[in-house]
Amino acid sequence: MTVALRPLHRGDEEAAVHWAADPEFCRAAGWTPGLAARVVRRHWQSLIAARDPTFRRFGLTLDGRLVGYADLADLTAQSGELGIAVGERALWGQGIAAQGCRALLAWAWAQELQGVTAQVHEPNARSHALLARLGFQAVGWGPPEPYQGEVVPVRHYRLVRPG
Repeated sequence: MTVALRPLHRGDEEAAVHWAADPEFCRAAGWTPGLAARVVRRHWQSLIAARDPTFRRFGLTLDGRLVGYADLADLTAQSGELGIAVGERALWGQGIAAQGCRALLAWAWAQELQGVTAQVHEPNARSHALLARLGFQAVGWGPPEPYQGEVVPVRHYRLVRPG
């Protein structure tokens, strides 16, 4: 099983359309459930074409097949905020997100970022555990946000560049 990151390509929007058809994935990833395929397609086409220096989205692949994405948002020369999603629920819990995060962190350190942050909704036990395994430290709380139909606290994390 080889997990890797790659730039987004034209045509990747079709995988996003597939993921968006799964209401459970949408709730877990913070996507609006029930969006029309054309809306999802258009949004992803804009992400693929974008050249925003403060946001970097990579395709997350498993043995060369696109299965999710990994982001660095609010990107500066010093830091960025990690985000990751495995789009196919059948692949959840298999370590794909962990490997994708490690690859994203390697990219961040190669870019000389000094730290990476993350935010996790309090009920998301898997994401809390993943960040702990990666060495992130909890650093506080943000304002509550909607998550899977309820408003919940948001935990903030930070990882400082090693060495």
